[in-house]
Amino acid sequence: MIASLRGSVLATGLGTLVVEVGGVGLSVLATPSTAASVRVGETATLATTLVVREDSLTLFGFATTGERDLFELVQTVSGVGPRLALAMLAIHAPQVLRAAIAGGDLATLVKVPGIGKKGAERIVLELKDKVGPVSAGGSDDAETPASATVEGEHGQVVEALVGLGWSGKQAQDAVERVVDAHPTGTHVSDVSGLLRAALRELGR
Repeated sequence: MIASLRGSVLATGLGTLVVEVGGVGLSVLATPSTAASVRVGETATLATTLVVREDSLTLFGFATTGERDLFELVQTVSGVGPRLALAMLAIHAPQVLRAAIAGGDLATLVKVPGIGKKGAERIVLELKDKVGPVSAGGSDDAETPASATVEGEHGQVVEALVGLGWSGKQAQDAVERVVDAHPTGTHVSDVSGLLRAALRELGR
């Protein structure tokens, strides 16, 4: 199992990274926030987990070992696979997700596409005593300023939201609401910032 990797970042996307390790470019799936935290040409260190299937080997990367451990933990629940686990961490910061599970906050869990009430209840039942201590809110859950951004960035965010399970119309409407709700002159720091704001809008 590949538990971590360190190397030069060759490419980044909303949910993917290519990291060169020993002359080999490794494709890594990650949350939008993790992907946005690194820059092409810089050296990145990621906690990783390798998911093995009959027809594929998929490497998932995380900013911290705690985030990776939570990704692996939620998959011990029946019906939660790697795609859904990654969506959970894309929509909720790790400490928010842990608090929701430990506190039985079903409303927070069902904001993740693919998790219904019964699924949320099962996650809480099986994991509430396993998520470990829950820290107070941190910077990962801080509000992200948002406003108008270029059309290409809008398309990227809509595509990412669709990939997380929302319909194209829901995704487009959420992005438009985020942009319209903020005054001219306010700027989204990057594509990930707009995505985070759109996720909050969809979770209302």
